[in-house]
Amino acid sequence: VYPTGALIVNVRPNTFPPPRLQTLCIKPLKGSSGANIYLEKTGELKLLVRDGDRGPGRVSCFGFEHGGLFVEAAPQQDISRRTTGFQYELTGRPAGSDLQALSAPCRPCGDAEVLLAVCTSDFVVRGSIRNVTHAPEQQESTIHLHVSRLYRQKSKVFWPAPEGGGWRGRVLTLLECGVRPGRGDFLFTGHMRFGEARLGCAPRFRDFQRLYRDAEERGLNPCEMGTE
Repeated sequence: VYPTGALIVNVRPNTFPPPRLQTLCIKPLKGSSGANIYLEKTGELKLLVRDGDRGPGRVSCFGFEHGGLFVEAAPQQDISRRTTGFQYELTGRPAGSDLQALSAPCRPCGDAEVLLAVCTSDFVVRGSIRNVTHAPEQQESTIHLHVSRLYRQKSKVFWPAPEGGGWRGRVLTLLECGVRPGRGDFLFTGHMRFGEARLGCAPRFRDFQRLYRDAEERGLNPCEMGTE
């Protein structure tokens, strides 16, 4: 509170020996103000969070080898209360792999990314889009799903539908992705970020079946799953 000066924040895992691959993700708290947050390495600064930005807290991810956090208080013209804060998560996954959904969530996944997402995602389901609701103030869209087959979920994202015959759940993506309801089945994958299910790769299911079977014939699948 009342941030002044500057400080360096070093975040490290509390396990020994620490995992070889470590990625740090940060998300500003709602209403955070009074300081800029940078990624710092050997004296060079890259702005991650700008003081006064009233938009939704975007998630920024980077590997430990890219540097640490440098928090610098911004000059203030008044003495009103200021609080700078952020949430953070540590993951053993490299920043350039399955975290692409955070850095480029609207870009279609390539074939290799889809196959890897099936193996590494926190949830993998087959289903359809029931509805999409938008929250312009958060710059996010909520995708309401009807799931016909549940391959994996590490958290309770999807629950049995009250009318039976599948599961219901919702996942988040950025408003700029322009997701709309549509016909057909998709394979939805993604990760839990700060307690929320975020959409990753989501190919049409028939395209995934073709891709998976082709990779299976060539022995290139990183893991196995049912495709029926």
